[in-house]
Amino acid sequence: MTHATIGVIGGSGLYDMPGLTEREELALDTPFGMPSDVFTIGTLNGQRVAFLPRHGRGHRLLPSEVPSRANIYAFKHLGVQRLISVSAVGSLREDLPPGRMVVPDQLVDRTRGARPSTFFGNGVVAHVAFDQPFCPELRAALLAAVQATGQTATDGATLCVMEGPQFSTKAESEFHRRSGFDLIGMTALPEAKLAREAELCYGLLALVTDYDCWHPQHASVTAEAVVQVLQQNVRNAQAVLGALVSRLAEPRTCACGHALQTAIMTPAHLIPPDTRQRLALIIGHYLS
Repeated sequence: MTHATIGVIGGSGLYDMPGLTEREELALDTPFGMPSDVFTIGTLNGQRVAFLPRHGRGHRLLPSEVPSRANIYAFKHLGVQRLISVSAVGSLREDLPPGRMVVPDQLVDRTRGARPSTFFGNGVVAHVAFDQPFCPELRAALLAAVQATGQTATDGATLCVMEGPQFSTKAESEFHRRSGFDLIGMTALPEAKLAREAELCYGLLALVTDYDCWHPQHASVTAEAVVQVLQQNVRNAQAVLGALVSRLAEPRTCACGHALQTAIMTPAHLIPPDTRQRLALIIGHYLS
């Protein structure tokens, strides 16, 4: 089977990784349906990397339509241990202007429950710790990679995840600012929750494209304006990813790899056989 220990999921504007060599494409099916698109697996700076465009090539999937369970399950199936998300976001702070890169450390969920956010249910209950939604080790590696490219990134921010696909109203934007949130986006959840349940390290490189709609000196955000800023942001992000993967050669020592160790509440003998089969890749080693 094709194998990769590092995964990259590209958001708006990042639909390919041209730096990958020894490339192959792989279509996968999962117990949770088809992923967003075919995977591209290749070598980058000596490391095997699996890349997936979150919205599909050509940007065909709404944030609420992204099959996050299938995506994360497929990364797990490929052997990925560390997953890096590259995401376009809006800024809720004056000092985080368009073009800035940010490595967030916190999330707030303001989606509306339309997106499946767990692998569990159907006879098995698990509660993973999620106080640190982003892997601290992967965050540190991301920040070091940014510095190695001669660029700068803000260390730490709270990313609010809204449902979309519409952008915020001005009242919502002001509410999010008063709540102390720093960034606004549409896709980091349920992705981060599912990555934790699958025991993957998850880190996010946020690319600021706009000031949402709160800033009095800036026009309301539009898709056209976002794309213009994204073109430069994506070039910067590609450089960061190249510098990052060489920093991920060592085995991980964080808690992400055993997040389910004390999380599964249901005794193994009570888990229905079909559920055990569907989740064998994720919980099988805890049930033997």
